Parts: sequence; structure tokens; C-alpha cells
Amino acid sequence: MKNTVLELKNISYKYENNLILNKVNLKINSGEKIALLGKSGSGKTTLISLLNGAIKPTQGEVKLFNKSFEELDRKQKSKMTTIWQDLRLIEDLSAEQNVNCGLLAENNLYFALKNLLNITSFKKAHEYMQLCRLHKSIYDKKIRKLSGGQKQRVAIARSLIQGSNILLADEPFNNLDPKLITPIKNLLLENVNKYDTKRSPKTTLVALHRIDFLNDFDKVIGIRDGEIFFNIKSTNLEQLHLDKIY
Repeated sequence: MKNTVLELKNISYKYENNLILNKVNLKINSGEKIALLGKSGSGKTTLISLLNGAIKPTQGEVKLFNKSFEELDRKQKSKMTTIWQDLRLIEDLSAEQNVNCGLLAENNLYFALKNLLNITSFKKAHEYMQLCRLHKSIYDKKIRKLSGGQKQRVAIARSLIQGSNILLADEPFNNLDPKLITPIKNLLLENVNKYDTKRSPKTTLVALHRIDFLNDFDKVIGIRDGEIFFNIKSTNLEQLHLDKIY
């Protein structure tokens, strides 16, 4: 029996009287690897923002583990993590401090203060930075001094260190060098990594434009003008589906 972990029920979203999403229904089951396709402006980022509770729908209901976000405590919410397209890193903190921010959900204010003062342990952060192919020479560098690709991998390491069950990612491969895309993609989609203390997310939804990656996903969702045009197994995807959304 399928275990639904995330659900959108008849969701619509308006921004400044513009209808961004229109009556969207979606179920995401535990263990699914889902690719979200659509042109820029189609509603992908808004969909992700609704799924993770960053914004509230104008109409409809969002459920995480069959509960509304208002019913969830901080620990339950931390079982889902997001890699944002704009990364949302803290420019004046170092790379290792930013990665450590992924642990804030399971730690107290004292940990947050130690991280801010740069006196906490970075052992686990360094492990995940290594997984993301980040060299130790940039560990203590401020984010503003890093390249776009390095910032992208810091954001990915920050999400993975959280040890969440669900990962939402908005164009996570955009700034990566071509040789790094495949290992990072595999890292996001594999259920285990070499560090026994944490597992990579079991359930993933990734917004992307790379149709050459679709064989790595179980399902493909196509969105256009705020509406879902198809939600199918990746093996059933044909050119006619892509023509509907591009």
C-alpha cells in the first residue's frame, strides 16, 4: 500500500491578482523520485514553495504526513528539506557555518549561537562538503567569496546534512560544472551515502529542464501556466507530452 507523504488538494495560488497555480491536485508517495518539468514561469517554484509551507495557498489544502503545517512541530517539519533556486545562503557566514545551519532544526539556541560565533564543531559539515566535492580550502571562506558552483554545492550539503526524508529541489544543477552534475545528481537520488550517520532523502521532487536526466526518476510531472498537464511514469514519457508544456 502506498504511503502518501505530501499532498496538494485543489490548490490555487494568486499573487497580486495573478493566478499562478490553478486547482492543482498532487500526491507524493514515500520513496518516489519525481522530476518536475515546465518552462520558466510555469509555476514550478510556486509549487515547491507550497509543498514546503513557505507560502500558503489562496485556496485548497497542503498536507505533510497527513497533517496541515499548522499541526506540525519543528521536528516533523525538519523531515523535509529544500534546495532553493536562489540558494538562500548567509553571505557573511563561512561555507562550513552555512552547512551547519542544516542542523539547526534538531539543535537548540545554544548550538545556533556557537555556530554564529564559529566555535562549534564542523566535523559533520566537512563530511557532507566532501560528499559534494567541495575542497577543504573553501571550508572557512565567506559565501560571498565563492563561485556560483561552490555556492550551489554548499546549499546542497546544507540540505543533505539535515537528514530529511523528503527533498524538494528547484533547479539544483544550474550552476554546476558539467563534470560535477552526474555525481551530485546521484547523491541526491541515492537512498544511502558513505556516512552511516545520515541517509540521503528517500523521497525527492526535483524541478529541472534537463530531459536527459529523466531516466533517473520514477515519475515525471509536467506543468504549464499553473496547471499540471501530466503526471506519469518516466518510462511512459513521449515527445507529445513535452510538446504540451514547452
